[in-house]
Amino acid sequence: MAKKPKGSEKTTPAKGRDEKQPGRLKQIGMVAKVVHQQSPRSIPIAAAVAVVILAVAVGIGAWTGSWLLWTLTGLPVAFLVGFIIFTRSAQRVQYKMLDGRLGAGMAVLENMRGNWVVEPGVAANKQMDVVHRVVGRPGVILVGEGDPGRLRPLIAGEKKRVARVAHDIHIYDYKVGNGDGQVPIDKLQRTLVKLPKLLDKPDVAELNYRLKALPAAMQMPKGPMPKGAKLPKGMRGRMG
Repeated sequence: MAKKPKGSEKTTPAKGRDEKQPGRLKQIGMVAKVVHQQSPRSIPIAAAVAVVILAVAVGIGAWTGSWLLWTLTGLPVAFLVGFIIFTRSAQRVQYKMLDGRLGAGMAVLENMRGNWVVEPGVAANKQMDVVHRVVGRPGVILVGEGDPGRLRPLIAGEKKRVARVAHDIHIYDYKVGNGDGQVPIDKLQRTLVKLPKLLDKPDVAELNYRLKALPAAMQMPKGPMPKGAKLPKGMRGRMG
């Protein structure tokens, strides 16, 4: 039986995957660079707040005679508060960059934490208006991106299709945008999280099972697609 050459168990793809994934510090550095470009004052403000908190802690320590204790206490608190301010600034910059772009709503939905199941691009038309479906403890939520007038029949059709298996479960619908009756991209996640939790986890699982059994409603729109338009990642497999 021939022996395997040394190093034969190591695979190049695995090595490539490791090299493609930046470390945590590198990721923070990349985010900081984008935040600084889009909002130059955000990082200095976060750093200034952290320095002020640490200075106050050191001052109290010097006044009470326990400067070491207060410094060791103030240091992590200052870092935590500064980091929270930085992450919120990064989130605002992210929403600003996403606002008005095709697939922005889908990007926000797919990054939601908790027991949410997102099905992107369940309905669309040739003008690239699109409806995403979200299932969670509030029930079924349909989120539309595009022209409000063209979204109306898309959402109505998907709502009718979902109602066949949702029965008495509530179906919400929202349109992403900055106009009347629309939800701004930076408030979309917060709006969904604030909905009343009407279902428990087994009910959500059963609802998802019933929705998966529905026949696919997605079809390639007739006629040419707008020049330069790109499909969201979650829709490419459906419309290909």
